[in-house]
Amino acid sequence: MDHENLIAIDIHTHAEVSCWNPFDNYGEEYDRAADKYFGSSGRPTIAESVAYYRERKIGLVMFMVDAESNMGRRRIPNEEIADAAKNNSDIMIAFGSVDPHKGKMGAREARRLIEEHGVKGFKFHPTVQGYHPYDRMAWPIYEVIAEYGLPAIFHTGHSGIGSGMRCGGGLRLEYSNPMHLDDVAIDFPDMQIVMAHPSFPWQDEALSVATHKPNVWIDLSGWSPKYFPKQLVQYANTLLKDRILFGSDYPLITPERWMKDFQEAGFKPEVMPGILKGNAVRLLGLDAKQPAADSA
Repeated sequence: MDHENLIAIDIHTHAEVSCWNPFDNYGEEYDRAADKYFGSSGRPTIAESVAYYRERKIGLVMFMVDAESNMGRRRIPNEEIADAAKNNSDIMIAFGSVDPHKGKMGAREARRLIEEHGVKGFKFHPTVQGYHPYDRMAWPIYEVIAEYGLPAIFHTGHSGIGSGMRCGGGLRLEYSNPMHLDDVAIDFPDMQIVMAHPSFPWQDEALSVATHKPNVWIDLSGWSPKYFPKQLVQYANTLLKDRILFGSDYPLITPERWMKDFQEAGFKPEVMPGILKGNAVRLLGLDAKQPAADSA
């Protein structure tokens, strides 16, 4: 990624539509519930998303969520996202997603994605994937990620997926309590862990884990900054200023809306450049002189 020519790096964007696989409408009611929750119905292709970010000179990290075991929905191919990143390497980085229920077979896939397709990190969504982050069935995948020194993003807190559906669509919010990542951070100190989103209703737990464990980061995606809990802004301005990351959750929230509200959310001017880009440069190893681990 040519980060020097970018105004920001969005660490959290989603691939929503596959141009490789036929359309799969199974579980479409989850999409409709999320659209209602976020007030958004956009489903851009990967190419459309890249063009959108290129026009705005914002770098992006893109992934999907492999929840085939729990949701029964066909995933967007990791290879499709990685191929787009390869063809747009000046602006885009691909993260993979492997269903934790795949265990050792999932670990084989993770290794192949890294070695053959240039994937630079991984995404997990405990609520949607239906597992506790510290469940040892996921350990083989974590071990591969740690071996290569790559970051892993974990959804934390409330989920718009399933919101308002009968029984919440059967999805368990408790799986995304950020305190569960404390054990993961201990057992995998060489894996940089990113807790995605303000972790409502467990914001204090997230701040505690990130303050205590130097391999834990927080991305600010999924919410407009004007709604951030005050303690999150306080820690971003002080103790955690080097491990807070800009993320939008695009296409559910646009980077324009996020960045506009960010200017008025109480962040100190001196921490803004790091949140918007500098911290992501370190996390992603884009500047060899500033490895991610030095953030501690």
